Amino acid sequence: MTLDVKTLPQNMAVRGGNNVRTPTVYADNFSAVLFALQAKGAPGQPQEEEESSFWGQAAQLAFEGLNLGLIIALAALGLSLIYGTTGLTNFAHGELVTLGAILAYAFNIGVGLHLIPAAVIAVILAGGLGYAQDRFFWGQLRKRGTGIIAMMIISIGVALVMRYTFLILFGGQNEAFAQYTAQPGVQIGPISAAPKNFIAMGIELAVLIIVGVALLRTRTGKAARAVADNPALAASSGINVDRVIRIIWTMGAAIAALAGIMLGLSQNLKFTMGQDILLLIFAGVTLGGLGTAFGALVGSLIVGLFIQLSTLWVPPELKSVGALAVLIIVLLFRPQGILGRRERIG
Repeated sequence: MTLDVKTLPQNMAVRGGNNVRTPTVYADNFSAVLFALQAKGAPGQPQEEEESSFWGQAAQLAFEGLNLGLIIALAALGLSLIYGTTGLTNFAHGELVTLGAILAYAFNIGVGLHLIPAAVIAVILAGGLGYAQDRFFWGQLRKRGTGIIAMMIISIGVALVMRYTFLILFGGQNEAFAQYTAQPGVQIGPISAAPKNFIAMGIELAVLIIVGVALLRTRTGKAARAVADNPALAASSGINVDRVIRIIWTMGAAIAALAGIMLGLSQNLKFTMGQDILLLIFAGVTLGGLGTAFGALVGSLIVGLFIQLSTLWVPPELKSVGALAVLIIVLLFRPQGILGRRERIG
């Protein structure tokens, strides 16, 4: 595959100057070919123009990092709430992200609904499946006294079962929604983005704010925070701990499904999309503070911004590695995370 460099914008060039790729393709499969682009730095270019180009590129990457961070935050919020109320590190949470995208795709492409009602139905169904998971599976394990480590190992098995079920039902190819796949970009200052990105970010922010207010103001939110703080004391105070946990599972699965739909809007759908983002979700939750909803938001935004902005200095292939390096450095100085609190162990 050869990229015709004459078709590029005047201020852009192929990173490294290599405009030829040799992909491996198989029958009945698709293969994506990527060319990394960067701003031209012609010899003799004035320093002012170089600085302007750098800051314009930084602004664009910051916007993309904020978009990615909000998607990670949606998924991380549910994972953090589930950990806070049950102590379970759920490795199958990434598959809930994939589930939302695939359900929306099924109603959008299979049934023929517009993406907006298809997404609403997918989020509701995913929330119901989250409730069913805890009602008939995780709740039963808790009643039997299954340990947290054993449940964590079980969650890895659940993730594998769900992932390869998606492979059987959805297939291994990349797909896209019927609507909002190709839109002309909108230029706002140095930032260029499709209108769907601005709308998606608004929806993500609104959902995060609504969940945050619900945790602080509503009775269910206060009960959830009480269960996360001390389940035994919450139960002795008259709080139905199992009911609160099931509400959290329902809400967490629904929010994760919404994150999957938003991720599917910004990239193609595939059966491993949840697995691909799971490490970043864990990084956001751990960086912000395990079990804290607002910590998951802060940590996810930092991870998303650093992933995108790091490509100013490192190759795009290493951007996720840099985010995990920041996670390690922060935890060396603050093991409880940014918004976590110190606890006595033993």
